[in-house]
Amino acid sequence: MSHSLRLRATLTAVRVNATSAPTAAFIVAALLCGVPASAPLAAQSGADVARAYREGHEAEIVRDFVELLSYPNRAFTPEIVRAAEYIRDQMRAAGVESELLELDGASPAVWGALNVGAARTLGIYVHYDGQPADPSNWTHPPFDPTLYTAPIPAGGEPIPLPQAGDEVDPEWRLYARSAGDDKAPIAAILPVLRSFREAGVQPTSNLVFFFDGEEEAGSPNLARYMEEYRDRFDPIDIWLFFDGPAHPSGRPQLTFGVRGAMGMEVTVYGASRNLHSGHYGNWAPDTGSILAHLLASMKDESGRVLIDGWYDGVDPIGDEEREALRAMPDWDGQLKRELGVVRTEGEPETLPERLLVPALNVRGITSGNTGRLARNVIPNTAVASLGIRLVKGNEPARLRQLVVDHIEAQGFHVVSEDPDLETRLRHPRIAKVTGGGGSRAARTSMANPFAQSVIQAARAAADRAFGAGSLVIAPGMGGTLPLTPFTEVLGKPAVIVPVANHDNNQHAPDENLRIANLWYAIDLYAALLTMPGPMS
Repeated sequence: MSHSLRLRATLTAVRVNATSAPTAAFIVAALLCGVPASAPLAAQSGADVARAYREGHEAEIVRDFVELLSYPNRAFTPEIVRAAEYIRDQMRAAGVESELLELDGASPAVWGALNVGAARTLGIYVHYDGQPADPSNWTHPPFDPTLYTAPIPAGGEPIPLPQAGDEVDPEWRLYARSAGDDKAPIAAILPVLRSFREAGVQPTSNLVFFFDGEEEAGSPNLARYMEEYRDRFDPIDIWLFFDGPAHPSGRPQLTFGVRGAMGMEVTVYGASRNLHSGHYGNWAPDTGSILAHLLASMKDESGRVLIDGWYDGVDPIGDEEREALRAMPDWDGQLKRELGVVRTEGEPETLPERLLVPALNVRGITSGNTGRLARNVIPNTAVASLGIRLVKGNEPARLRQLVVDHIEAQGFHVVSEDPDLETRLRHPRIAKVTGGGGSRAARTSMANPFAQSVIQAARAAADRAFGAGSLVIAPGMGGTLPLTPFTEVLGKPAVIVPVANHDNNQHAPDENLRIANLWYAIDLYAALLTMPGPMS
């Protein structure tokens, strides 16, 4: 970059968000004299450089995002390779050493590294795969990105993509699969890296990037990648997970943990075949009623799980986490109005508090038919699908056994396969239990020194974009991300750094991203990549 262009970029950055007067004067004076900025000086101006670059290239950034969104990205499909190659090539163009990592039977992962000789190394995780999408449920084809003036439900209208130099309204929405989950971070990382390269800004950390191509499929090969390429990941001090939505209030947030997840199915049995309810009603076992009573025995009306030992073994949170809970927005009332709910489970505990205890939910029940398909029969089976969310300290196998023990305590003979006639004639109540396994929860202590640096940098970016005190710091989130290979296999802390709008329809039709959230992501990532830290 020429001396005059660098000076112009710096002057623009100072106008956009002036540093302190002495610092700004020093930057300009140094450039006028032809003195190259030192690494600490560049670090101070990194956020301004990224914002100035964004403001000068908004239309191009949106159009680049559209191209990224146009590549189909379902895990384990041949098409996903093109998305991976695009990310690799764009990272290389931005000055990052990058390549595809491949294992037999796995979607490729995209790896990148930028070594600046720093004493700290950040690992940045993003997944580029997406949920399956049925085009018949979308307003536009899911891989035909479409720009709208506002959310579709709010009357937004489709508009052409902006051309270079056009103004971009931050309230516009871009609709496509993975717009919010999870290609948006990639679309924000690239402009930050480009702006740093053009302006000569050096990150204050060495950077290692890992773009996962299987997260929406459960990341079944992630641990294999960690083991196979262990030497590339060992130097990392802390992982930043660029994934997830903002707080339901719309405020930016950092999250320090995720819940684990496990699914189970319980099937109860009646007669060996469906029976006419007129001929056999009041005599044959009513499987729907049997299952309802069993499920009711697992959880009371207040939402407390009644299974013995369910809440044992949960790791307590620390002082920093308790303070973060106290400081979180009181948003339960707003959520109740939004969702049409009068009473919630666990009241008076708030949603953030309830996310820190293991949960048992009935995901679905089947027993015969309803509506126009209802028939006068007593179904011979009834099935419940259970969704279990684990918190730090829970072991999936232990919780599964607690469920089995509880079912047995209710008088059921538990089997793992459909019972034969001999088994049916021996036991008055039979329940088949399948499923289990699942993932463990993970949580990073907020007292971790690296985590404290992340908090400070994110708070500065949030204050700048949303106003002082806007950052929400959450000890945990309700969803599940593949943190355990990083926290357990690699033994490193991890922090979740969400940027998508909370109403982005992730996993659903008409997924979208609010452009303002993309701009915030650029601010945030620039702050994180230049946050103060030890230099070698």
